[in-house]
Amino acid sequence: CTIGQLLREKAESQPDIDACVYPDRKLRYSYKQFNEVCEKAAKGFMSLGIEKGEHVAIWATNTPEWLITQFSTGKMGAVLVTVNTNYRAKELEFLLKQSDSTTLILMESFKTHSYIETLYKIVPELRGAEPGKLISPKLPNLKNIIVLGEKRYPGTFSWDDVMEGSGRISDDVYLERYNSLHPGDVINMQYTSGTTGFPKGVMLTHHNIINNARNIAACMNLGNHDRMCIPVPFFHCFGCVLGTMACVTAGST
Repeated sequence: CTIGQLLREKAESQPDIDACVYPDRKLRYSYKQFNEVCEKAAKGFMSLGIEKGEHVAIWATNTPEWLITQFSTGKMGAVLVTVNTNYRAKELEFLLKQSDSTTLILMESFKTHSYIETLYKIVPELRGAEPGKLISPKLPNLKNIIVLGEKRYPGTFSWDDVMEGSGRISDDVYLERYNSLHPGDVINMQYTSGTTGFPKGVMLTHHNIINNARNIAACMNLGNHDRMCIPVPFFHCFGCVLGTMACVTAGST
C-alpha cells in the first residue's frame, strides 16, 4: 500500500488510539484526528500547485508540522526531501539545487542559527517576491517557501496559509490524486554520505519505507498498546522510518 493508505487504514481500524503526543505543547492526536489533519495538509499543499512527483524539502526539528508533512505528502504524492538541521548555507544550497526541490518548509531558527537569514542569503530575490512565485537564477525550480512560526516574512507562506488553502481543493480532486499513487512511486529522498564528498540523494518508495518500518516493528514486537519516545531527528531514517513509520505500521503511539 501507499503511506497515505496505511495511515487511513489505521484511522479506520483504531480511530481512538493515540497516534502522536507532544506533552510540551499539550497536543494529542488520535489516529482518526491525525489522519484528518494530514488530509487537510495534503489538500493545502495541492492548493499551492504542488504536483505529484514534485520535491518538497523540510528543514526543521521534530515539530508536529514535520510529522504532518511526512504523512500528508504521502497522501498527495509529493516527494519529501529531508534536510539536516545542522546544515549551513552551502549545504542547503547544494541540496535544494541537486534535489530540484520546488518547495521548502523551514522553521525560523534552531539554536543560534537563523534559518530565515540563511535562506535570504541564498535567494535574496525572496525578499521582493510574491509568495509562491519566487524567481531565483541560482535555484530555478524553487517557488514556494513555507515558514513554521507566528511571524510573517517577505515572499513566504505560513503554515496557516497551507491549512487554510485546503478549502480550495474539493474532495473529488483530492481523492483523484490520492488514488493515483502507487506503492512503487518514489515518495522520500534522504541525503546521505560517507566520509568524503557531498551527500547523495537516496530515492525511496512507499514500498521501501513501509516494509523497512514494518520489519523493524515486528522485531520490536510493537503493537497498538505501545508508546515510543522519538528524540532522534526526523530528518534521518532512524527518526522518520524506524521511528514514526514503524509506529504507524503497528498502530503504536
